[in-house]
Amino acid sequence: MEVEVLFEICREGARLPSYARDGDAGMDVFSAEDTYIKPGETKIVPTGLKLAVPQGYEIQVRPRSGISLNTPLRISNSPGTIDSGYRGELGIIVSNISNGNFPSGILNIQSKGNIKGIYIVKKGDRIAQIVLNKIPKIIVRTVDSVENTGNNRNGGFGSTGVR
Repeated sequence: MEVEVLFEICREGARLPSYARDGDAGMDVFSAEDTYIKPGETKIVPTGLKLAVPQGYEIQVRPRSGISLNTPLRISNSPGTIDSGYRGELGIIVSNISNGNFPSGILNIQSKGNIKGIYIVKKGDRIAQIVLNKIPKIIVRTVDSVENTGNNRNGGFGSTGVR
């Protein structure tokens, strides 16, 4: 199934999202400018794109696994939601969770080994991925108790352990 999402390029040199391989769920999105992110800092990395998501859908912003594995950079509100009514620029909220001592120099997102320090996200870097999801509307109904509705598995927050 295909669903059309409209994109507007709002910064010179911005790149449209693209699938890296056939069958991928997420499209890569690219940085539209160089952004330095110091240890402990959170920045919005601009993509240079505005979009119109169809009614009844959302776009989720998710991390790229290689960046999460190899750097201390994290997509702060993952998954982030772009609602169908939003028309501003798509920005990717990135936090650098480095702490303590770190080497001098600027690291880039192609670095390996999860090295702590100051990172640069360069213009054109693949910084996150986006996934389109259909969103059903929730019907809210109050009841006296939910205890006997469906299957109550009793527990949460690690109640099943790790094995």
